Amino acid sequence: MKQSCDILVVGAGSAGAPLAARLSEDPSRTVMLLEAGPRFIGAASYPPELRYAGVLRAMLPGHPNNWDLTATLGEAMLQPLPRGRVVGGSSALNGALFTRGLPQDFDGWAGEGNPDWSYERVLPFFRKLENDRDIRDDFHGSNGPVPIRRAGEDELVPIDRAFTAACREAGFPDDPDMNGPESIGIGLLPTNTSGGVRMNTALAYLDPAEHRPNLTVTANAQVRRILMEGNHAVGVEAVIDGQPCTVFAGEVILSAGAVKSPQLLMVSGIGPADELRRHAIPVRHELPMVGRRFTDHGSLTMPFRMPKRRSPMPDPKRSTWAHCGLHFTSSASDEVSDLLLMQSAIPTTYSIFHGQSLIERARTLRQTLGGISPSRLLDYARFGWDHAITCVMLRDESEGEIRLTSPDPAAKPELRYRYLATERDRARMREALRTAAQLVASGPYRDLGAQRAILSDAELDDDDLLDRHVSQHLGTSIHMASSCRMGPSPETAVVDQHCRVHGLKGLRVVDTSIMPRVVRRCPAASALMLGERAAQFFD
Repeated sequence: MKQSCDILVVGAGSAGAPLAARLSEDPSRTVMLLEAGPRFIGAASYPPELRYAGVLRAMLPGHPNNWDLTATLGEAMLQPLPRGRVVGGSSALNGALFTRGLPQDFDGWAGEGNPDWSYERVLPFFRKLENDRDIRDDFHGSNGPVPIRRAGEDELVPIDRAFTAACREAGFPDDPDMNGPESIGIGLLPTNTSGGVRMNTALAYLDPAEHRPNLTVTANAQVRRILMEGNHAVGVEAVIDGQPCTVFAGEVILSAGAVKSPQLLMVSGIGPADELRRHAIPVRHELPMVGRRFTDHGSLTMPFRMPKRRSPMPDPKRSTWAHCGLHFTSSASDEVSDLLLMQSAIPTTYSIFHGQSLIERARTLRQTLGGISPSRLLDYARFGWDHAITCVMLRDESEGEIRLTSPDPAAKPELRYRYLATERDRARMREALRTAAQLVASGPYRDLGAQRAILSDAELDDDDLLDRHVSQHLGTSIHMASSCRMGPSPETAVVDQHCRVHGLKGLRVVDTSIMPRVVRRCPAASALMLGERAAQFFD
């Protein structure tokens, strides 16, 4: 079977769906969007774990709408790395936090040879994508496809109020707008939700464009490799609904995410020559940075126990798992806002198992075996029902790499993280944990009967003991970026600032993999902005 189009977008996720929708606004071009997973149309058609922002079951290994990847953290630590396998991508299964990157992040990208990505130039696209229902000013949009809101006063639970009060008592400033250019301090987390529904990019961008005859959204389409004629990409080989298919296109855009985009490049013979030869893949075009030096946010939780009568929880079908957060700068950093603490409104395990019977829970637990280290599984079993403060490093100095395990594009690649490689990062995480412990020990938490569930005072006071705890329990925030980073040189980057793969024609990458460095916030909002911004490069 053969098909053709003017522009082919591979991956209908956080960046790919907005990109395809915007490109199809020009009726003179035909746009095809391929997605490996299924498509649901309308919020009511999604299963609960994809529909509701507070239900996180699709994040677990074995879920059919999850690529079921595994991150290797250190020598023996394994963590599931969920990536969406559904039209809407990871925006259909994430925690629905929607905080923008900082102006310093984008100006940093510009300073690395990408001037079209400065804060001044990306701000209009943040405004274009959003309908902020709480804030109206020059920094926010009110007519975009994505609804943005923060928890109302009536939605906050006692633990939210304790967190806010404790942060203020500790001297942290209020942050009235976490998507503002001066954001830092304690405040309410913006979310892309409406009535408890996670407003993923399929709902926000593709459903409203369903009527366009020049836009074709094809689900259950597994792309296997890019077709090349000399140095020109001319289409892809795919399997659609189980049948081999060739799709020809005037231009191919990979928006398959920070793992699958570099994997598709490499299995197509584009990437580091040594990596390709290791798997007997003919080198069609050498680009040494494909899959190299990716960035992410390391994270760890500080669980604590409270009397159940003092910890009422919101309904996961009406609320996100977290309402409040604290951004602050560590004493170990020369860059602002490099740490984040988030207080759970709904404990993780409750979000995962909500609505499941005991038999269904047992089945879910069996699916996680093999994809997670025993120590981390034990953490979930011991503390998953408890509230916790999540500690996130937003400016890790560590960089990882993606390695192929096979030339087969369906094989899972190896994701090697190298967190805590520097003393500065170790100091950051120590400070985050100590700050979280200080909050739990404060009056507002004591009034709720909160008691820290991990780390003795002796461990908190000793750098070596605290580092040992961190090394055994550290996880990743699943904010991977930079695996196909942009920049002016093919020696240090994969794409130029207009997302074109260096040295090739007709091939671009548009997703978080092109970020030179992951932003100092949850990257979901910035991923959508990438799609909006990149669409302008085709005019």
